Amino acid sequence: MTSLSLFATCPPREQRIIHLALRLLEKHLRQPGDAFLSTHMTRDWLRLQMAGLEREVFMVLYLDNQHRLLDNETLFLDTVSHTEVHPREVVKAALRHNAAAVILAHNHPSGETTPSPADKTLTHKLVQALGLVDIRVLDHLITGGREVFSFAEHGLL
Repeated sequence: MTSLSLFATCPPREQRIIHLALRLLEKHLRQPGDAFLSTHMTRDWLRLQMAGLEREVFMVLYLDNQHRLLDNETLFLDTVSHTEVHPREVVKAALRHNAAAVILAHNHPSGETTPSPADKTLTHKLVQALGLVDIRVLDHLITGGREVFSFAEHGLL
């Protein structure tokens, strides 16, 4: 799923311009190997990736010991209001990427970024499961339109 799909109703020329602009912005905000040291920069990067998505997606950013981006991956994609996330699959993917830490992210297409009780429970399960294999969860961010909620900033990790 690409950001370009959000602009499918635009004329082809505008779609190409938007696609190029997004690629340039992403290049300047976050490159593999760059460190995710600030929630502010992570928020900007996630806004580019998730703003305006019509379906809920769950993404994991895999980081090394210095919090440099190894890779990012959308692991789960579902309906307008719910994504079923399996901790086992998150752990397997983090091990496959040889991650020392992860940042979890998902979106709420409704625009509401307040975490649900299910979001809190899932985050707790993921912190526990990843902790068993010495992978730290640095944050879980929820995007909703232009707003982004950080579990770490609100003391929920």
